[in-house]
Amino acid sequence: MKKVSLISTAILLSASLALSGCSNSSKSEKAGGSTSKKNETVTLTIGGYSTIKDEFEAIFPLFQKEWKKETGQTVVFKESYQGSGSQALNITNGFEADIAALSLEGDIDKIVKAGLITHDWKSAPHNGIITDSIAAFGVREGNPKNIKDWSDLTKSGVQVVFPNPKTSGGARWDVNAIYGAGLKISEEQSGKQDPAQAKALLSKIYKNVKSLDKSGEESMSTFDKGTGDVIITYENELLDRIKSGSKYEEVIPKYTTSIENPAAVVDKYVDKHGTRKVAEAFLNFLWTPEAQKVFAESGFRSVDADVAKAYADKFKQPEGLFDTSYLGGWTKVGEDLYGDGGIWDQVVAGK
Repeated sequence: MKKVSLISTAILLSASLALSGCSNSSKSEKAGGSTSKKNETVTLTIGGYSTIKDEFEAIFPLFQKEWKKETGQTVVFKESYQGSGSQALNITNGFEADIAALSLEGDIDKIVKAGLITHDWKSAPHNGIITDSIAAFGVREGNPKNIKDWSDLTKSGVQVVFPNPKTSGGARWDVNAIYGAGLKISEEQSGKQDPAQAKALLSKIYKNVKSLDKSGEESMSTFDKGTGDVIITYENELLDRIKSGSKYEEVIPKYTTSIENPAAVVDKYVDKHGTRKVAEAFLNFLWTPEAQKVFAESGFRSVDADVAKAYADKFKQPEGLFDTSYLGGWTKVGEDLYGDGGIWDQVVAGK
């Protein structure tokens, strides 16, 4: 990919902002006016889903350095990280994020429907997707419960951890993976998809859920503390923790879903703040090899073909990988699986 000319900024000093769940990299002035003036400080507000936090905080200094060199400006990042669904709701309810970096397309579309994103965000590189991953299992060292596939998560005595799909985008990927695997298994057995069989698999696994947290990050923290025999999560979360010394093992089931995480400039807020130029530059920077290597080092599957090739040996390929189109696309999934009274609500209610 041709490298986009962009970038720069300031020192990242974390300060927790209580009500919004934000951290501010410094007590700087509010950004406003043109970002073309040199020797000024501009604040860029990030509304992200919880899993992306560490990677973004590694990317910020790279962007800051480039932007400072190119424009003379100092960029200060104000950050908020929550479950993707909760973060989308925050932004639509008035949290003025310049950039929305969320877990799934449907959450970006909520911001579009609220009239805050007015451009075609999918016209960006890679259709607006900044990272790829897959849904995988994390098990304890030595895999003491001998967990290999979805059916093992239905067995008596196996405790499962994943987040709540009503608040977490990551959880929706997890549930998509379970339900889609059920469809794949039924198709393998009978030659056609059986939604009843897919729902039954989801129900059986749900009965073994020990913890249903608000976000993917909270679920990983729960698992870190010793709760559960298996966690269903982003592969990158597992690989990053294993790399850091956590005593886990990754298990990839036969059938699982690919995960695509989008980001977009929030038009209404960047125009209000006068930050469009720097916001678009930062978003473009996320697709550069420099940023994509940060994601790849943390266990994401890069959307950049050259970076993906360089890190190919790091990843196992699932035997039966499917994407959201196999389930009918996000509009259908949003209504059938997660809508009021939908499949997930029925499973929780024991229906």
